[in-house]
Amino acid sequence: MSARRRNQTARVLLACVALGLVGCVKPTPVERAMSLARQHREEEGVALLRQDLASHPDHDDARRLLIRLLAVQSNLPAARDEVEALAARLPPGDPSAWIELGHALELVHKFEEAMAAYQTASETSPLSPLGPREAGLRAARWGEWAQAETWLTEAVKRGGASAEIWHTLGLVRLNLHDVVGARDAYRQGIALDPKGADCWLGLATVALSEHDWGGALFAYDGALRVRPDWGDGELGRAWALARLGRRVEATKALERAEELGANPSALAKQRALLRREEAAPH
Repeated sequence: MSARRRNQTARVLLACVALGLVGCVKPTPVERAMSLARQHREEEGVALLRQDLASHPDHDDARRLLIRLLAVQSNLPAARDEVEALAARLPPGDPSAWIELGHALELVHKFEEAMAAYQTASETSPLSPLGPREAGLRAARWGEWAQAETWLTEAVKRGGASAEIWHTLGLVRLNLHDVVGARDAYRQGIALDPKGADCWLGLATVALSEHDWGGALFAYDGALRVRPDWGDGELGRAWALARLGRRVEATKALERAEELGANPSALAKQRALLRREEAAPH
């Protein structure tokens, strides 16, 4: 088996763990198929799942895994057939079968076709944020910033706002040079989840890009309330304090950053900068 095939199988298994398809009692057909896939015996796993579905067509988890294993085998026509079978079983307007197809297509690096599947998911359920959410997150991962912004904004309009969506939307807007929009996205994410560090860090990044040292300090303080042991966050805080002329506090922040294991090279550079500024005539 090629390294690429092994990597695809590993992604299938990780995705299935995330979907909660793994139990801890008597092994189910899904768990046995996953075990076979770990041994790179996907063909046997496919046969086992087909046998299970022949007698239990309502085993949707088995069909989801079957779709992914068929994709790993590059048997996309069969994977699409199983998507149609899954869609026929789900409630009308449920987009998850098409999202499953998108995931399967991603496994074999057919990204344009995956986006088309997410488009179908969006059209299948015009009120659900799931299709636009998947399309937006995937487009952002691939660096398709304008496409990602459109999809993620649509997901928010459909009620799919989450801290993850707002954080990704902030990153997307920064890459589109929309600083105002990025700041708004990060603030929205913080409002939804004040205990999440990612949007605080994004807000700090926006502030730094505008040389807004007070805003950066505010954001780093927020991030460190969530992650008090984050050395590089304390390093960022020290930089903001230094830019604000608060050198004593900046020195203490650098000491704290060192204790927390911050980047040694960045620590040395900031200390050298502080020394030069202290030595400069006023």
